Amino acid sequence: MLQTILPRKIVRAKNFVDVQNLKIKKPVQPVLRSDLDWKNQNTIFNGTGYIILDFGKEMNGGIRIITGAIDKKNITVRIRFGESVSETCAELGEKGACNDHGVRDMTVNLSFFSNAKFGDAGFRFVRIDFLDDVNGVIQNVFCENNILVKKTVYRYNGSDKLVKNIFDTAKRTVDLCAAGEYVWDGVKRDRLVWIGDMHPEMLALTTLYGRLDRVENSLKLVRDATPDTLWMNGIPAYSMWWVICVVDYYKLTGAKDFIMDNLYKIEKLVKRFDDFVDENGDFKFNYLFVDWPCEASEDREAGVRAINIFAANLALEVLKEFDKDISVCERLIAKLKKKPIIVKEKKQVIALKYFALGEISDQEYEMLIRGGAEGISTFMSYYILKAIASRDVKMAIDIMKEYYGAMLDIGATTFFEDFNMAWLKNASRIDKMPKKGQDDIHGDRGDYCYKGFRHSFCHGWSSGVIKFIQEYKDYLA
Repeated sequence: MLQTILPRKIVRAKNFVDVQNLKIKKPVQPVLRSDLDWKNQNTIFNGTGYIILDFGKEMNGGIRIITGAIDKKNITVRIRFGESVSETCAELGEKGACNDHGVRDMTVNLSFFSNAKFGDAGFRFVRIDFLDDVNGVIQNVFCENNILVKKTVYRYNGSDKLVKNIFDTAKRTVDLCAAGEYVWDGVKRDRLVWIGDMHPEMLALTTLYGRLDRVENSLKLVRDATPDTLWMNGIPAYSMWWVICVVDYYKLTGAKDFIMDNLYKIEKLVKRFDDFVDENGDFKFNYLFVDWPCEASEDREAGVRAINIFAANLALEVLKEFDKDISVCERLIAKLKKKPIIVKEKKQVIALKYFALGEISDQEYEMLIRGGAEGISTFMSYYILKAIASRDVKMAIDIMKEYYGAMLDIGATTFFEDFNMAWLKNASRIDKMPKKGQDDIHGDRGDYCYKGFRHSFCHGWSSGVIKFIQEYKDYLA
């Protein structure tokens, strides 16, 4: 659904008159008037200057600029979209600021009495720099937001205000990522169907809406775009996650026609996994990926082993249900279990072990809860919280509130690609420019492929918390 939204706040402005008029709705069409009374209802720019607009929440789309009379027929403006105020003020290349996947920094022409749309990105803030020494009238700047709008089958309507805020923010996150034909990982970056990311997104979307076309479209897209000789998205574990997504989607929705259409691919993938695990249980995969915070960890092998067992167990379950041969599944699981899953440091790998084997040791549980929300990743938050809840539901809920509440406290209106509690020390909010001596929670944080302003502040894999809230609603106020 396309929404037309006015700015909620003017963050900063230079060489503008009556900027607050931009918050007053007028026709989404230039009005052919240039008298003083009409000018006083609009915003005047006087020469070179800039304005930073806050649309109040993360958006997915662009802006529409409605102009009135301008002293020159065409002027040059620079438009920068940002998920934080500081991102809107960054130069390309500065602290990771980029135009990757969705162009968010552009220089364009603006005409008099025009109604022009610019941009298609993930953003909350927009900075517009007027580069010519010209005077003119801006009637309005609207955001055009693309978001999934559909009747829900479940919403949290309890009395706990923080839990409601977490639920609603996670819902907005996944609704923005699922606005189109497919489910994206993020609305700023990468705007791609990463099938490993899809599992927490699928859990969130089926909890909210039940069976959903764009989930099925995404699973089919990656299935059909990946030859049998390649791994989905180029990552072995993502082919495992595809199996997990397909089977869990069927279990959650009862979509028998969908699972029947995918049994052949599950069988092929199980055989391929079996080919890449030797008789001793050792892997022959070319790349082991769990999530980004595990990338430099010794726990990567253990994490992928857990994901593979998780996938093989689900494959066996569904193939058995439909009277298919399960011998390859049984052989694969037996080989995988020849090597113990030994976790040295990462909470997400302990959680994956719980999903693979159904149990963890007392020592692993102590590692899991140590430091509360420290060491959680947004991608793996659902699995970590579920593993904790297997022994202490109240503690899991408290850690959920600590982790997701911390993002809300710094101004989040959608949840991030990654979030580390250590980043909060001396950090600015995303809706303000950092003060002298403060660290920029956006430009100065992030890691791996999401350093600085490249970091996505609306990432669908962070929405798995929706499923957690629904599963433990009876423990919530």
